[in-house]
Amino acid sequence: MLKGIHPAISPELLKTLAEMGHGDELVLSDAHFPAHALHQKVIRADGLSISTLLEGISALFEFDQYVEAPLAMMQAVPGDNLDPSVEERYLAAIKKVNDTAPRVERVERFAFYNRAKAAYAVVITGELAKYGNIIIKKGVTPTP
Repeated sequence: MLKGIHPAISPELLKTLAEMGHGDELVLSDAHFPAHALHQKVIRADGLSISTLLEGISALFEFDQYVEAPLAMMQAVPGDNLDPSVEERYLAAIKKVNDTAPRVERVERFAFYNRAKAAYAVVITGELAKYGNIIIKKGVTPTP
């Protein structure tokens, strides 16, 4: 175990976060997401919620400040409703580490899947919330 790293961040996830460059995206998927069908690099984080991982990642990860919305979540399919508490939980987890949380954009379901295919990696979590998937875009770490 390393000091200062959230215990939910596995060695494989830590390595992936370090490898990612500016503009690379990471999918934090719910337990229902077809990660293995969409991507070659899949990291398992079974039993962990996305909000727990967002809290741990936010301490290590600069969100892209050069795009309008460095967070993306799936839009509800017509006829479905979004539970606003899911997004609220995610932003609250980020705000535990940062003073503010970046803007979230909503992406149509199949456009979200296409974006996930192009992501650096997909992390499958134990999240059970419907439309609980989120894509985070890495930014540039500021120099001291």
